[in-house]
Amino acid sequence: MDTERHPPLRHTVAILSRGDAAARRDATAQNSRFVRVFEALAAVGIEARPVIYDEIFASAVRDQLLAVDGVLVWVDPIHQGKTREALDPLLRDVAAQGPWVSAHPDVILKMGVKEVLYRTRHLGWGADTHRYDTAASFRAEFPARLQANGPRVLKQNRGNGGQGVWKVEALPNADAMVRVLHAQRGSLPEDVPLDALLARCEPYFGWGGCIIDQAFQPRLPDGMIRCYMSGAKVAGFGHQLIKALIPPPPEGPDAPEAQPGPRIMHGPDASQFQALRRSMEDEWTPQLMDTLGIDEPSLPVIWDADFLYGPRDAAGTDTYVLCEINASSCFAIPDDAPAAIARTVKYRLHRTQAVRSGA
Repeated sequence: MDTERHPPLRHTVAILSRGDAAARRDATAQNSRFVRVFEALAAVGIEARPVIYDEIFASAVRDQLLAVDGVLVWVDPIHQGKTREALDPLLRDVAAQGPWVSAHPDVILKMGVKEVLYRTRHLGWGADTHRYDTAASFRAEFPARLQANGPRVLKQNRGNGGQGVWKVEALPNADAMVRVLHAQRGSLPEDVPLDALLARCEPYFGWGGCIIDQAFQPRLPDGMIRCYMSGAKVAGFGHQLIKALIPPPPEGPDAPEAQPGPRIMHGPDASQFQALRRSMEDEWTPQLMDTLGIDEPSLPVIWDADFLYGPRDAAGTDTYVLCEINASSCFAIPDDAPAAIARTVKYRLHRTQAVRSGA
């Protein structure tokens, strides 16, 4: 082929995020919070277009997505009371008609929900974890488990920002009373009847289908390590002293002492996280894919696994306990991540093109 007269086709992708009509009208790559992702994609020859989604103009969004080669999705499971109930079927339909979608809703339902903590509890990142599939099993099993095993953390299956995540501990000398603390910022501990807590959590079965029950990790004050992944490779790390599920100081939940520390970002080669990197790349991610039935090309172009420090082993080395995987809307990201995303997107698009051409 004469490449001067017929230059190679330029791949196009949509970067999809939620917003209102004004955000949709004014969206550009330059004013987007994903501007560095746009720049990294352009650097590898991929044209990226901002697409703003809301249910009221979903049909127009669908038309835009069908006009590109791939779709990168950054939409939270819950945002200002809105869910992905209408978006996920739209994305499935788009993907069925040709454009490659990441993360695909079916992949999110496997790995980007709290149930993954239960399904992968046998991996090296696992902890004492249980799943309740019905309100009846929750009422029957949780009270005894709480009494026998100490503080627990209940998690609705789909959510973000600490919504539907509760630390629960039995109160001594107070029959059928528990102390609960919601993970959302600004929450205060409450002493409530256990029955009231069970009733409060029952709506989670309607939205997410189950409730996950995990042992509380005493080293929570040491912070959370966010391991950012692009496909099956580590793209960076973030370490943050979090305050969720830690009772606020006497000054109250709005005091400076009650606020989380900054998330300190690190590149994939940060020396203090190399043991975790080896575990993620060489063991846990392959085991995750095998357990959930996900192949490497289906892994999100950007996702993260959030770890708490587990008990130190006999040699005094840190262990890690998975507390969440974010696959729907993983952002903010380390400085190295946009380039990693661009490399993964380029590889995936070329692979998709080769499959379709029969190469």
